[in-house]
Amino acid sequence: MSQHQHESTLIVFNELLTIMDELRAKCPWDKKQTNDSLRTLTIEETYELADAILKNDPMLIKKELGDLLLHIVFYSKIASEAKDFTMADVIKALNEKLIYRHPHIFGDVEANDAKTVEENWEKLKLKEKDGNKSVLEGVPMSLPAMVKANRIQDKARGVGFDWEHKEQVWDKVKEELEELIVEVEANDEDKMEAEFGDLLFSVINAARLYGVNPENALERTNRKFIKRFNYLEEKTLKQGRDLKAMSLAEMDKIWEEAKKL
Repeated sequence: MSQHQHESTLIVFNELLTIMDELRAKCPWDKKQTNDSLRTLTIEETYELADAILKNDPMLIKKELGDLLLHIVFYSKIASEAKDFTMADVIKALNEKLIYRHPHIFGDVEANDAKTVEENWEKLKLKEKDGNKSVLEGVPMSLPAMVKANRIQDKARGVGFDWEHKEQVWDKVKEELEELIVEVEANDEDKMEAEFGDLLFSVINAARLYGVNPENALERTNRKFIKRFNYLEEKTLKQGRDLKAMSLAEMDKIWEEAKKL
């Protein structure tokens, strides 16, 4: 970023802070907001940004980043009123963390690939923790289960708890599948749920080991399914028919058309 761009960014960011001050002082809705009232809205805005990224729409990403930035400024404003911290404190703490956790850029540590950088990052994070704190403590409890599983496994890998060879994970996947089949045949719902969880956890582990983001992979399949099912519905409607009245074989025929498209 050029010096001119830096200066322009500082000007508009200062304007944003001034607008936030005005809203907090004069707008009835903004005046009544708290950390708790904003929390669910922030989660919603984060998912909207995630959707924009999946759509690969730069203008929509820009809009959603703005909405999320507003929330960051809002929380900081509320904190400054309580004399807890300010927006400047948030940025300063972030700057210090980025410098500390990138010794290969701002220090004399060598890291020539992303994997090494990630491993160093996790080691530095562990040093920041109190000795009594768990390695997994930094994983938010409210994360969606699949994202949480992936993060838990990443954290464990950071301290060396991982397969020696990634190919070994497939034996674990097969083992969990076999255990699930046993419980399915026994028709024990509680044990089936437990074994389904173990199987999913092992598949997520396999995805991680092979460099695949399981959340992205599943969402890709979700969208593919939606697109094909929409085609199935549209084709059926054009024929003046009802899906409920069609046989599975008839639906499969149209489904195969959708796959070819």
